[in-house]
Amino acid sequence: MKIQNSVVFVTGANRGLGLSFTQQLIAHGASKVYAGVRNPTATEIPGVVQIKIDVTDPASVAAAAEQCGDTTLLINNAGTANLVTSTLDPNLVEKARQLFETNYYGVILTTQAFAPILAKNGGGAIINVLSDATWFSIPILSPYSATKSAVWSFTNALRINLRDNHTQVLGLHVGYLDTDLSKGVTLPKSDPSRIAALTLEALENGQEEIMADAQSQTVKKSLSGDHPYYLNPTA
Repeated sequence: MKIQNSVVFVTGANRGLGLSFTQQLIAHGASKVYAGVRNPTATEIPGVVQIKIDVTDPASVAAAAEQCGDTTLLINNAGTANLVTSTLDPNLVEKARQLFETNYYGVILTTQAFAPILAKNGGGAIINVLSDATWFSIPILSPYSATKSAVWSFTNALRINLRDNHTQVLGLHVGYLDTDLSKGVTLPKSDPSRIAALTLEALENGQEEIMADAQSQTVKKSLSGDHPYYLNPTA
């Protein structure tokens, strides 16, 4: 799929990777970018239209899709994270449910609302933002990792479903990004603008999955080895 003249809907577009996607899309020639946000502001950026959406609310998702019937590319970027003390944390179930509402069910709701629109418009593409944590889980991030594993599974099934509709499905795997969400993390982080640009390039090249940083590449390559990364991610 080509970005030039495309019409794009980006969830979680107010900051971080979502904002970087919005900026890169305009730079790559998208004719219009719908910036999906919980609370629209008066900020005006040429080519960008803010749309109110809460991906955990079916009515809100349906209303956003109704307003954006010319969409040809959907970027499921909205996501959240939280920490637990361990896998035995008594709050783990509650925190996991909170994350699944946004990170997993939110992706499904938004995809189901927009996939028919893409098909009606002749096909297009969907980008799902995943993680290197798809394939490994450290105890304090175990609920988050579970959501990303679930979305990866959904993404793989979705890709099969939508091929006949001429809709490309791309899974983006990336580690820590230099955003507000990882403010307290001291590990290496990627520039979200660079990741957004790499992902759009991968989409235009027809790729269906991208390991956008060294960490994701290392983890993925290890899966078929005798000592896969997920067995000892802290080593």
